Amino acid sequence: MPRKAEKEIVCIAQFTAKPGKETEFIEALHSLIAPTRKERGCIRYELNQSIDNPRVITFVEKFASKEDFDLHCSMPYIKQHFEKSPQWVESQSITLHREILP
Repeated sequence: MPRKAEKEIVCIAQFTAKPGKETEFIEALHSLIAPTRKERGCIRYELNQSIDNPRVITFVEKFASKEDFDLHCSMPYIKQHFEKSPQWVESQSITLHREILP
């Protein structure tokens, strides 16, 4: 059986922007990248846009531990973003994963 990462957390945060709100939403999400990448335990914080449906925006995030991810979620800029996101977001799915190692 392949090994899984023991502590590291991978978060897949997928959002569907409201029609016509894609650019504004991406700009808001983009502003989270620099401060998040400076956080303790941040390994990866990558913003992506679907080729097939440009309204679908996905963050692929990796943190050294669940504690580091929880700390990220408690940051003021993350909380403020989620308070504002209903103006841009039609739907969202946020799931946590463990990486299966090579």
